Amino acid sequence: MTKHHSPYHSESTHEHKSESPKSIAISVVTVSDTRTLETDTGGAQIVELLEAAGHKLVSREIVQDDKFEIADALRRILAAEQARVVVFTGGTGLSPRDVTPEALEPLLDRVVPGFGEMFRMLSYAEIGSAAMMSRAVAGLASGRVVFAVPGSRAAVRLAMEKLILPEMGHLIVESQKKGNPKPA
Repeated sequence: MTKHHSPYHSESTHEHKSESPKSIAISVVTVSDTRTLETDTGGAQIVELLEAAGHKLVSREIVQDDKFEIADALRRILAAEQARVVVFTGGTGLSPRDVTPEALEPLLDRVVPGFGEMFRMLSYAEIGSAAMMSRAVAGLASGRVVFAVPGSRAAVRLAMEKLILPEMGHLIVESQKKGNPKPA
């Protein structure tokens, strides 16, 4: 019997995860016109879950629901070269002010469509058909992993516990493979 090296093969996936970094430097950006660091419960929850899992917060900030401010935040974080993962929270809905996906996607070298698909599928189990209104997105930018999730605490917990924490190390390993852009 031939050993398969497909990403769907459990041994291969286990090998990749075992190669993943155990403590990861992360930046958190909250997108909001109204929140402050004191009232940003979604961003605080991300930090709490990351630190409880043994990861290191290197920066946390709040930016306005503005395409240019959101894009500038990602550019600054990428230029600082500290964070391996960037998590944006907020601005992923359908209102005219929700522009996080539009701001981030042009800066991504690769989009990871499965993240948004999985997030909406898991959200559907919790909130029903309203899950279709989420525009959660993930991708690779300059060898870093970027996530954008809704701002609610329930959405943050779901994304962090079910998707981001289990796979971000594996995504970092994949982002460093030959042919992918390296960190700037």
